[in-house]
Amino acid sequence: MNIRSAASSLPPPFPNALRIAVIQGGPSSEAEVSRVSAAGVAAALARRGHDVTRLELDDKLPANLMTAPYQVVFPVVHGAIGEDGCLQGLLELLRLPYVGAGVLASALANDKVQAKVAFRAAGLPVAEELVLVDDTKRETLAARALEALGTSVVIKPATQGSGLGVTLLPDLSGPADARLLAALDTAFGLDDAVLVERFHRGREVTCGVLHLHGKTPFALPPTEIRAKAADWYDFQSRYGKGGSEHLCPAPLDPVTTARIQEIAVAAHRALGVRDLCRCDFVVGPGGADAEVVLLEVNTIPGMTPTSLYPEAAGVAGTPFDELCDALAHSAKRRGTRRVNAAVPFPT
Repeated sequence: MNIRSAASSLPPPFPNALRIAVIQGGPSSEAEVSRVSAAGVAAALARRGHDVTRLELDDKLPANLMTAPYQVVFPVVHGAIGEDGCLQGLLELLRLPYVGAGVLASALANDKVQAKVAFRAAGLPVAEELVLVDDTKRETLAARALEALGTSVVIKPATQGSGLGVTLLPDLSGPADARLLAALDTAFGLDDAVLVERFHRGREVTCGVLHLHGKTPFALPPTEIRAKAADWYDFQSRYGKGGSEHLCPAPLDPVTTARIQEIAVAAHRALGVRDLCRCDFVVGPGGADAEVVLLEVNTIPGMTPTSLYPEAAGVAGTPFDELCDALAHSAKRRGTRRVNAAVPFPT
């Protein structure tokens, strides 16, 4: 299925051009990734005839958004402030339609701990985990983690993306293993809370969801990621030239493919996401009986030349320019959230 068949009410190309602000950057470790993505999105929208301005996510953004009659805002930001509901709250206050998840869905997806609460409530398959806070000696935290989960774990900051601060430790010797203590130091250097998850061995697979306004969400073809720059899909593998190989559609058993797509849409719904997201998985060995573990949901997927979401959309029959145009028009049709009139205070 592609966007043309999923959204038959889309306007024809160009006649309904919009004035669009593309938001980039911000106070985040992923700011440079954001700027690369934003440049690609802005160029795609311009090719579709839109009047596009790129704006930086900084303290001047509110004033800059008010200087022109923008019809749609297209956030292309990652991490703190931009992807965690803060920017979305500003856009709600300014009464500006915007692409992507709202305040609550953005905040939930950005916090891996809270996202897993929602996933479990929806009955979705996730890895067992332990949440650590930086209020105890590292050695004590390490011992606590391995007592709960064993010696094969993954360490990750609770609210970072792009693989930053994540360490895979499938073969620890014990809680005194220097690699574990170093991984905790790295993760706590980026976040006040750290997620320790049981390690699941398998293939790295991702699956995008497209959910245009007024339409039913549907899953794009899953993609298997084969990292080349590291043993897993780390920052260099994601964004470095030749850092990874993407196989889309993923070479999986059809039953497993359908299961991944079903879980992706369910995760999208569990968090209340809209427009788009990308869900990451580990898929174990086997065919139709392969274990599928949901890792996380990204509400603002990367839009760089090597990014997974636009690649999968292209395989589904929707070129990048058309994808960006459809998302902008979806936001415009949705408009801003309902605001009720104030109730008079009793006299």
